[in-house]
Amino acid sequence: MPKEGFSSITITEEVDDRISEFLESNKGVLNNKSQAIGQAWQVYEGLFNKYKNPRPVKIGNNLIGHNHPVFFIAEIGINHNGDMKIAKKLIDIAVEKGCDAVKFQKRVPDLVVPEHYKNKLRETPWGEITYLDYKKKIEFEEEEFKEIDRYCREKGIMWFVSVWDIPSIAFMDKFDTPCFKVPSASLTDGKLLEALRKTGKPIIISTGMSSLEETERAIRILGEENIILMQCTSVYPCTDEDLDINVIKSFRKKFNCPVGYSGHEPGYLDGVVACAIGACIVEKHITLDHSMWGTDQAASLDPDELGECCKSCKRTPVMLGSNEKRFHESERSTMDKLRKFYK
Repeated sequence: MPKEGFSSITITEEVDDRISEFLESNKGVLNNKSQAIGQAWQVYEGLFNKYKNPRPVKIGNNLIGHNHPVFFIAEIGINHNGDMKIAKKLIDIAVEKGCDAVKFQKRVPDLVVPEHYKNKLRETPWGEITYLDYKKKIEFEEEEFKEIDRYCREKGIMWFVSVWDIPSIAFMDKFDTPCFKVPSASLTDGKLLEALRKTGKPIIISTGMSSLEETERAIRILGEENIILMQCTSVYPCTDEDLDINVIKSFRKKFNCPVGYSGHEPGYLDGVVACAIGACIVEKHITLDHSMWGTDQAASLDPDELGECCKSCKRTPVMLGSNEKRFHESERSTMDKLRKFYK
């Protein structure tokens, strides 16, 4: 029988011969070519549906997946410059603009800063200091994270961190954050990935600076059942030519997990485009002001941009609507006024 919805199926002579050989070598399993073709359709549909709509991942009370509302993360990262007052202002903005979560970063600078970069000098608000000392200056410790935890609970917004090393995973045990994020810089750290998988928490993975092979290796370590994969290009700020947002479509075909987008493009069009081609989660860096000191400020959204980005990303899947061309009842009054019916 042809596939439902098709009047017939045409197969090549080569495929027909291969089906005949398969039936001959599997006597008693399948009786005829129609059964063989029917089973092939079932296998195809199973694979297609699996990759089209993988099981959603639950983060807190939110289901993250391709049939669910877009989940928007405001990446505070290190844009607080080590200042809790700035961090709180950024949390306030994220709440005001309707973001679902804020994200910080946690690292042990001595472990994660490359050796050849540790002693490089850098101009900072604290004078000319080494890159390692700069990273230590902007790193929040336990007391600061306790205050972040308290403040986010008070404001009613989820928070979590990207962890850059194994001790930072243990550090975060002090807080009941709902998930972890793997920063692009750590995607190739197999031991970190193994430690994260053992936590049992959902894992969001950024893929900047990484090849497809490196991404596949990370997913083999973490498994596909409790991860969200993010297309990302690690340039701050990124140009249109380097965004490669279409990778979202490739990831959705290849991996059985929700797919999203982490962007460093000035403005918010990239996030909207990502949602238009299937991203179910969007992360953008945020800042109080682009003119502030710091590596990521220029690649971040200011408060007005954040509001437009978050709102537009959440509207995009709703506007895409159905693939089926249909008449909407909401059109009826317009039709009554404007359409002339021909006999």
